[in-house]
Amino acid sequence: MNPKTILKGRGSQLNPHNRFFELSHEMRDDFLEFCENEGEQADKDKTLYLEVFPKTIVNKVVSPDVGMDYSMNPYQGCEHGCIYCYARNTHEYWGYSAGLDFERRILVKKDAPKLLEALLKKKTWKARPIIMSGNTDCYQPAEKQFEITRKCLEVFLKYRHPVGIITKNALVLRDLDILKELNKLGLVAVNISITSLSEKTRRILEPRTVSIKKRLETVKILSDNNIPVNVMLAPIIPSINSHEILQMAVAASERGAVSI
Repeated sequence: MNPKTILKGRGSQLNPHNRFFELSHEMRDDFLEFCENEGEQADKDKTLYLEVFPKTIVNKVVSPDVGMDYSMNPYQGCEHGCIYCYARNTHEYWGYSAGLDFERRILVKKDAPKLLEALLKKKTWKARPIIMSGNTDCYQPAEKQFEITRKCLEVFLKYRHPVGIITKNALVLRDLDILKELNKLGLVAVNISITSLSEKTRRILEPRTVSIKKRLETVKILSDNNIPVNVMLAPIIPSINSHEILQMAVAASERGAVSI
């Protein structure tokens, strides 16, 4: 790959066609060719936020390999652009690609707090921990603008309902006030993802995430406020970060994490 053509700050460098729409790649080629002939730029390296209107927001998790019963995702797609993300293929169900579309077409669920409250108010609902970010990060850059995750946490606090958070963004500290109130009731735990202690490796694997230094500081601040923190050391990739397992474990422990 020519270094001059690399999209800086993006994990994927390709935008493959959607496998559910077999002809979409042909149609897109025609569109690109037309734009080039007209002297226009067909695509820009810009993130778009697109509002969607789901009927439900909480998903029942049936996989025996995932340690959660329910999950919810305020956003689909993730601007963090982690190259190893297992959620990329889910973007194809929305009609987009698992490559650059996943990073640049972020679907925003503004009704998430209202849908969550409607579920918790049902007489048939039996409280079980709901994990925010089972698919994509609830504290990705879009959250700074839309604050959907914060509004959902307010709902959890209102109904005294247990919640877990998975993130790799220090933005979680913005909501420390709500997290502290939830923690007084023993209703919250936070999972922070740390893949490497090397900024060079982090920038390749997770191009638009917060720095490792900031992430470790986040673990410490949460722990200092007695909020249970689990550090997720994943994925472990041979010859890329496999040699860092013990160092990452020590770093997590020194900052108060209760588990890895």
